[in-house]
Amino acid sequence: MKGLAAPHLSPARGGPLRGGRRSALSPLSWDAALLARIGRLPTTRMDRWLRRLSTFADHGKLWLLLAGVLGSRPGRSRRAAVRGAGSLLVSSALVNAVLKRSFSRVRPDLAAVQGDRALRRAPHTSSFPSGHSASAAAFATGVALESPLTGALIAPLALGVGYSRVHVGVHYPGDVLAGMAVGSGVALATQHWWRVRPTDPARVWRAWDAPALPDGDGLVVAVNPRSGREDYDPAADIAELLPKAEVLELTEDAGVAELLGEAARSGRAKALGVAGGDGSVAAAAALALEHGLPLAVVPAGTLNHFARDLGVATPPEAATAVIGGSAVQIDVAEVNGVPFLNTASIGSYPEMVRRRDRLSGRLGTWAALTVATAQVLRRGSPVELEVNGRRISAWILFVGNGCYVPRGLSPAWRPRLEDGLLDVQYLRADLRFGRTRTVLATLFGVSEHSRCYAEFQAPELRVRVLSGAQQIAYDGETGETSTEFLFRKRERLTVYCSR
Repeated sequence: MKGLAAPHLSPARGGPLRGGRRSALSPLSWDAALLARIGRLPTTRMDRWLRRLSTFADHGKLWLLLAGVLGSRPGRSRRAAVRGAGSLLVSSALVNAVLKRSFSRVRPDLAAVQGDRALRRAPHTSSFPSGHSASAAAFATGVALESPLTGALIAPLALGVGYSRVHVGVHYPGDVLAGMAVGSGVALATQHWWRVRPTDPARVWRAWDAPALPDGDGLVVAVNPRSGREDYDPAADIAELLPKAEVLELTEDAGVAELLGEAARSGRAKALGVAGGDGSVAAAAALALEHGLPLAVVPAGTLNHFARDLGVATPPEAATAVIGGSAVQIDVAEVNGVPFLNTASIGSYPEMVRRRDRLSGRLGTWAALTVATAQVLRRGSPVELEVNGRRISAWILFVGNGCYVPRGLSPAWRPRLEDGLLDVQYLRADLRFGRTRTVLATLFGVSEHSRCYAEFQAPELRVRVLSGAQQIAYDGETGETSTEFLFRKRERLTVYCSR
């Protein structure tokens, strides 16, 4: 190939030579033999397309383009794009900055490569492992972890990029296999920092006393029009799915408590329903408990933490459960008599979560959490608490209605909704360089193993604030300011859900 001074490959001697010495990593006999066999394949139209595919994957252009397409859609598609692109960047840095320099394998002899296959610009870096293959496998595996179907569609393209590097003669097959292994390993390792949310709903108690409501007859639903996407009207969906249900929209003068409270007291409601975010759901749950009625949850908020744990992902799923009378029983926690379904906290946690959620669309959960932690702790002040009789100094006190996973600073979901426990987690503020240690532990994904982090579970929790009154936050809402808080479980709530 013109302008290219390539090393000579001598399969009989076991590999390429560099300056009269064997390279740091020579190809095995099968490696060189398989490359030679591929090189002898007859010329076809595919040669040109494989060369173009190989070139288009330079510097990750192909995968970053796909990440941009996937990232344009919220939810699982966007998470897949973030995980795939993040895995690509890490694997590329690992291969090019560490592994290639460590092994220093000379590339195959390109002198015999056929014209339609040869790249216009031959690479001059080390051959082992293949950076293109590592990036392809990292992106495809990262996407597949979040969206198996999308990953399955991308996998043939990733394999095609890997094979193209051998077909154009710039890598041995072993280089490609090693690159694929590195890229896949990096993508799988991202779960250490950012766990993949399971598709199975949380474990619950089956309930048998929820009435079947054909077409929603007897269901009164409070709809928060300010929840979720601006272009989506949950009231219209509910009216179509459950035409006999009474659908009431929240106003400035009438919230969930007013609308559903009046319906429950009048006796016209056989069940209460709510379409909105977690704060609206918690308010409706309190009324359902007070009046002994089952609750229907229509996911219509931005995050829908409770509905996702419950296993109700869409309005049609909620409607099917109401019509069929399928329901479960779940734990409800309370703080100073006010029920909550997900979490409550004292200290800097609410602000950290708000910042994390605001940044996660651009940075991904792990990076957003690290930045949010650094921002909050830089300005925050610790609180002095007495927790079940034990004095602690903490940046954040987190109380979950049931045990959350993953452990650490980013609890995301619950395997069970009926474990009878409060999940207590806090960040200690009594350690030297506590702020820096907490941020570094978050950055490296080891906060649950750090001395800054502590946790335990209990059926009841008494908290006394020693450093001045604090405001409690629960289920995305803010509550009373006090110096004493009592957390405990109360009677179970019946919720419509098809299992």
